[in-house]
Amino acid sequence: MKVLVTASERFAIISDGSLWTSKGSLGYPLWAGYLEVYDEVYLMARAQWHSTPPPGWVKASGPGIKALPVPSFVGSVGFVKNYTSIKAEINKGIAKAEALQLRVPCTIGTQVYRSFKSHRPFGIEVVADPYDIFAPGSVKHPLRPLLRWFFPQQLRRQCATACAALYVTKEALQRRYPCPNYSVGVSDVELTQEMLVTAPRPVNQALRSITLIQVGTFAQLYKAPDVLIRAVGACVKDGLDLKLILVGDGKYRKLLEHLARTLGISERVKFCGQLPSRDAVCYQLDQADLFVLASYQEGLPKAMVQAMARALPVIGSTVSGIPELLSPEDMVTPGDVNALASKIQEVVTNPERMAQMSDRNLKKAKEYKREVLYKQRIEFYRYVRHKTEEWLRQQK
Repeated sequence: MKVLVTASERFAIISDGSLWTSKGSLGYPLWAGYLEVYDEVYLMARAQWHSTPPPGWVKASGPGIKALPVPSFVGSVGFVKNYTSIKAEINKGIAKAEALQLRVPCTIGTQVYRSFKSHRPFGIEVVADPYDIFAPGSVKHPLRPLLRWFFPQQLRRQCATACAALYVTKEALQRRYPCPNYSVGVSDVELTQEMLVTAPRPVNQALRSITLIQVGTFAQLYKAPDVLIRAVGACVKDGLDLKLILVGDGKYRKLLEHLARTLGISERVKFCGQLPSRDAVCYQLDQADLFVLASYQEGLPKAMVQAMARALPVIGSTVSGIPELLSPEDMVTPGDVNALASKIQEVVTNPERMAQMSDRNLKKAKEYKREVLYKQRIEFYRYVRHKTEEWLRQQK
């Protein structure tokens, strides 16, 4: 059986038809997981043509995974301009595949949802929360309040009519976007044994200069890097010796660099850009003392789980799946610079607490080992395939 899988991310496509991604987590192994149940995967996503793969990008397609590219539009205006081409490619994809797996929220996934017969079974994978995506401070858009109402409503309808839903959280997304049929909570973070360190970090009473790290995109301000930079500036002003490593890239990088200069901490903030591999990210995590991700929105943050796998103490925000990872005392309200600065100071001045956080986080990360999550994900795929087979028999 062939399955159509949609993805919200942008890819590169080269002359041989192969897809490439800047995110290691979206490489071929992720999509190949569907091949445990399906015979062939059509991966539909926005893709920009390139003569050669961009430096540092990894291959997303391969044996059993075929690209179904749509124009690499940006925003609602770009979508409208390319609508005819997008619609044509979606119709081709629906015609080619028997089963449908929609990763949402996603413009492409939503258009696929609107294009097939209403009684056709489909699986839905909820990987983020649009309500938090459009939270104040997260996105700069004149219609942000309206979009914050509209997109969650849309996602609720999709989940309500899916034959099965997979959520990357254990409870948070399920409460907001329930599926009355089969549902399961399975993180899309799957740690291999080599990604987990063998022991937590010890108490380090001699630590004076503290290195903080955040990993995340600057394409939007979802991850609140501006809030973190301001919080670091406040801590430095209060006498703490902090450095900050920012891993990621995007259109807001120049704004963030300007913010660091304005606050007088540019020499303390290192912008690494998009790193080429998981090993390169792990290296940066291992050099740091504290991971901070006070996001406005998340599903279940991969970067945070990876940091916990390196036994890093972690500070996060109270949104979506983060409370499933961290203790309440390790979280702050998103967007609150003073609260984040206070929490950073509270943690880094207490070596015993940092060691306790490290121990707890490493134990928690082990719940996300690949072999722990694999069976639940495969059962979800099998259920969608079974429902699709039943429907196909009825059509004859």
